[in-house]
Amino acid sequence: MNKLRPYERKVFYYETDKMGIVHHSNYIRIFEEARVHYLSEAGLPFPKIEEAGILIPVLSAEAVYKRPLRFDEPFAVYLKIDKFNGTSLHVSYRIISRKTGLVCTEGRTSHCFTDTELKVVRTKNRYPEVYEVFARYAGLDFDEIFTE
Repeated sequence: MNKLRPYERKVFYYETDKMGIVHHSNYIRIFEEARVHYLSEAGLPFPKIEEAGILIPVLSAEAVYKRPLRFDEPFAVYLKIDKFNGTSLHVSYRIISRKTGLVCTEGRTSHCFTDTELKVVRTKNRYPEVYEVFARYAGLDFDEIFTE
């Protein structure tokens, strides 16, 4: 298993609110950016998943805000697959400021795998190459997945 690079960028101005910090709604978008990056790093780019006819809708999302991120502040997102059974997926996130090194936000999302008609699919049976990538990283902790 190859170690992955975390998703990194700076806070964009449009993501901030009147208080000068990232608006809470943007963290869910950042989680999605990190998932797409993670899959690409793991060797399964999102376009390849969609070309196979697989959708991965979000069933739930939550975020806990510990410290604010501000405009132009660099940050990194680490994620791990907490649970994966071939039909559902549970992901945890940790957003760390590259300026301070502190955890700013932690979150979770849950997903299922469907076909284009939104019928749940079992990836192990129908898409073993997709299943294998998710299974390879499932249950690992952040430090087992990422390299700096």
